[in-house]
Amino acid sequence: MRAICLYLHIHQPIRYRQYSIFDVGNVSNYFTDEYNGRQSNERIFKKVTEKSYRPMLALLEENAKRHNDFKVSLSITGTWIEQAAKWAPDLLASIKRLVNRGQAEIVGETYYHSLAFFYNKEEFETQVNKHADLIEKLFGTRPKVFRNTELAYNDELAHWADRRGYNAILAEGWEKVLGWHSPNYVYKPAGCNNIRLLLKNYRLSDDIAFRFSDRKWTEWPLTVSKYQEWINLECLRGNLINLFMDFETFGEHQWADTGIFDFMNKFIASWLSEYENKFVTVSEAAELMEPADEISMPDTVTWADTERDLSAWLSNSLQKSAMETVYSMRNDVLATDDPNLISDWRKMTTSDHPYSMCTKYWNDGDVHAYFSAYASPYESFMYFSNVLRDIEYRIKKAKDLKA
Repeated sequence: MRAICLYLHIHQPIRYRQYSIFDVGNVSNYFTDEYNGRQSNERIFKKVTEKSYRPMLALLEENAKRHNDFKVSLSITGTWIEQAAKWAPDLLASIKRLVNRGQAEIVGETYYHSLAFFYNKEEFETQVNKHADLIEKLFGTRPKVFRNTELAYNDELAHWADRRGYNAILAEGWEKVLGWHSPNYVYKPAGCNNIRLLLKNYRLSDDIAFRFSDRKWTEWPLTVSKYQEWINLECLRGNLINLFMDFETFGEHQWADTGIFDFMNKFIASWLSEYENKFVTVSEAAELMEPADEISMPDTVTWADTERDLSAWLSNSLQKSAMETVYSMRNDVLATDDPNLISDWRKMTTSDHPYSMCTKYWNDGDVHAYFSAYASPYESFMYFSNVLRDIEYRIKKAKDLKA
């Protein structure tokens, strides 16, 4: 039996607006869309809904109805769910139907798509629990498999997830770490007892996620027959192919006019037409076989940029200062017992914020610019800092009221 584990990550940050220094102490509407700038949360969410979320969810539902052996795994951030509930509740209904059919599994993560694991373990646990509670409330299932923000993984995270009772955890299958190991097997994280490690086959995943519409790519255009031939060859190195990518690959990163939706429809049908070929969820993938070996990743590995580390978020002084400052405020924020203030502060932990402050302008610079809602990394940092100043003002005001 040969299996594809298709895992798609669904996320939209709640972006802070062009929050001026003159707003500090006067208005605390950091995330409102009143100004309708290029970072308008409602405008961006509705645009991506039409281009990606709605057509891709329709494609998944149609294939689930058409093929009993088609399954997909999804991780969905709390910030995405909050926006979908306001502006496109039909998206949540579509995901719920997939889950109820038993053909979609929801993966656990941090509610705010944050880097809390690397700054404050207590806050990390709080966000993970908040996310799990929301998933259970909406979809009637509690996550059994975990992925950290941006697939950021190391041995310490695996030990945490093992103690928490997760069945499996997801990571990037990078040759620099794996050496001679193939990503097409189930592994055991180093020093863990029960949890299984599933590794992204990044070459096959990125052929769709990044190279599909690149006319300079020597393999363009990517056809179904060519892609399936590559997977058949890859199966000689193990019969589990983990295709992990952003949900927005379909329709937003690769536009509809590239043929991405048609390609995916035909590929699903083509793969399942062959005897014993299946799609499996992440939990099913973890149970397909006994671990082939033990894998250790003492240093953090992510699925971002050519370095595959945390440098996309934490490489310069702007990013480091922003994250260190926001996490240093945690105890004072929680002490206010103000749910609105706590919620606002947690939205500021979202990893997209330091990502928009990235100043890397070589292989990955154009990617960072495309995903940023701000004119420059320095503008993003300025507005972020102004928001934190107002949060400090609100903390002081709350303390004064309690005195």
